[in-house]
Amino acid sequence: MTYALLVGCGSAVATALLGAPFVAWLRARKLGKAISDEGPQSHLSKEGTPTMGGLLIMAVWLGAAFVAGVPKDRDVLLPVAVGALFAVIGTYDDLGTLVGRGKRDAHDRMLMVAKVLAFAVVGVVSAWLLYDRIDAPRLLVPHYGAYDIGPVYVLVAIGLIVALTSGVGVTDGLDMLLSSTGALAFSAFGAIALVQRDTALATICFAMVGALLGFLYWNAYPARVFMGDSGSLPLGGILSLVALMSGWWLLVPVIGVVFVLNILADVLQIGSFRLTGRRVLRMAPLHHHFEQIGWNEVTVTARFAALGAIGAIAGVALAALR
Repeated sequence: MTYALLVGCGSAVATALLGAPFVAWLRARKLGKAISDEGPQSHLSKEGTPTMGGLLIMAVWLGAAFVAGVPKDRDVLLPVAVGALFAVIGTYDDLGTLVGRGKRDAHDRMLMVAKVLAFAVVGVVSAWLLYDRIDAPRLLVPHYGAYDIGPVYVLVAIGLIVALTSGVGVTDGLDMLLSSTGALAFSAFGAIALVQRDTALATICFAMVGALLGFLYWNAYPARVFMGDSGSLPLGGILSLVALMSGWWLLVPVIGVVFVLNILADVLQIGSFRLTGRRVLRMAPLHHHFEQIGWNEVTVTARFAALGAIGAIAGVALAALR
């Protein structure tokens, strides 16, 4: 326990200290984000804020994972590899959202389809490795114990990776929102891993918690740097694999309640508009809806973070049921 928590503290300090030169580097290269006029009008003033802060998070996390996590259990190489790959995909996406450099629309339909396909391919490979090569619980149910669900597990793993990566991705829309809710979710799974005596899994979880908290110093409202897809996509991929490797993927809707609500709101908004021509929300994702009805950005973030904290506590409590 001490080992994993100290790694998390080290990651937090490293990210916070490296943030100053990293943000200065982004500014010097004019890597500022262009803000779409389709979003909340209050966000237009944020145009030009440096983006791709996820590269800092991932650099610190990967370093901590390789130094402190992998030597304890080589199985954690799977979330490390997926995180690195999704960081590359996310960086490519971010490059299409920069001020004055948008030769393409990074969020057009073809790119979105390509990203979902990439998630699915990664999901297939990861699911096979989890099912055939990695000794991880297939399914843990609060109070009722462990179950082997056979090949159905592969379909579950693919679906979880695609859905959770998408849900985490759309949550990165407000200053501090994904940094705080992501840290809470990884804290919950880190605590669960400690109870399971899986030190390696706990170590990479708390390394991510630390990296996110250190990044939060720079992402605090008003943000001096945005996370971008270079951070949100790998966060979703890593979190889904952590849930699968712990066996507690059934608790993702509880621990990741904010991510689940956001992706469901997106699906509901799109489905409603296509079927009826009407939108059920003022704006999607869900956090933008609350901005549109009058909540300010900090209020939305604080309330969503509180919801995430409740979900994290409830998830750990359910996992502890015997």
